[in-house]
Amino acid sequence: MPVENASPWTVVVLTEEAFGDVDARNVAQLHAAERAEGQDVRHLVLVPADTQRSLLADVVDRLSLGELKEALADLRAGKPDAQEARADAETALRATVEALRAEGLTAEGRTTEDDPMPAVRTALAEEPDARELVVVTRPHAVEDTFHADWASRARDSLGVPVLHVYAGTARLG
Repeated sequence: MPVENASPWTVVVLTEEAFGDVDARNVAQLHAAERAEGQDVRHLVLVPADTQRSLLADVVDRLSLGELKEALADLRAGKPDAQEARADAETALRATVEALRAEGLTAEGRTTEDDPMPAVRTALAEEPDARELVVVTRPHAVEDTFHADWASRARDSLGVPVLHVYAGTARLG
């Protein structure tokens, strides 16, 4: 039975790469019951233009996952320039919003600077109906181990529920 006068609410979604089908389905399933009851759930997607990423951390992440070939490719490619990083973020944003909409969700988004936490804080403050943050990333051995990843930082400072899901899986971070 639909909920009458249910106030709309926003889920802020922070991702470092374009959503695939699994990621969009995971996010859609989070609030399927609420949407089935007629609640209006919006999704605000944030994708950082990672111009300052650590090449060493990327290689360690790849090696920790047994991805030797990808680690070597990262070393050969080096750090992207700022313009390339921004273009990659815009592409990931468009693909993610399209994937969420294909699941029947209301979604919009924007790119952020390297450190997305200020943009997440702003989004949570500007969206009076924002209730939670969903972070979708690849596993990051260094950041995850030392709780320096986005989800850990958000849990420590934002005051909203934070869910961390590893991209392409249903595994929680």
